[in-house]
Amino acid sequence: MVDNTTPGATSGGAPNATPGTGATMTTEAPMKKTGTASDAAGGNEGGSSSASGSGTRDKIREEASKLGSQAAERARGYAGQGKERATGALDELSRMMGDAAGDVDERLGPQYGKYARSAASSVQSFADTLRSREVDDLLQDASEFVRKSPAIAIGTAAVLGFAFARLIKSGVEASSSDATDTTANG
Repeated sequence: MVDNTTPGATSGGAPNATPGTGATMTTEAPMKKTGTASDAAGGNEGGSSSASGSGTRDKIREEASKLGSQAAERARGYAGQGKERATGALDELSRMMGDAAGDVDERLGPQYGKYARSAASSVQSFADTLRSREVDDLLQDASEFVRKSPAIAIGTAAVLGFAFARLIKSGVEASSSDATDTTANG
């Protein structure tokens, strides 16, 4: 900043006055024009502005973090719903096995009925344990199991996949035979 005080005028007690000159000195350097009005508004002309680039990167990171959090919450919600469905199915399976234990007693003998009741009790216990655990804990346990016993995990996945494929195939065959029966009768 430059003072336009005329030579010989008094400085009026200004703190940066030079004694005996009457002129006021300033400590600020004159401003140098380095850009345009668009530079001040956040744009840059020919160069890169690390402040605006950093702000943009921060905004992108914030949005990505928000989206990641939302996706994780949705996944937890879906996993919670799946856990509830699985425990409901296990409860039903346990009930059916318990009901069938009486038939097993009559047809094969009480010792086999005892096995059926024991299996039903184990399934119910597993359902109760599953119900009492949080989804995050279940996922952590599953990943630890896979790390410790990858061969068993792969074998289990293969058996479950095979069983699932058989269930689907039998469902498709049953529905196609129902359609054939309906066409023949209709």
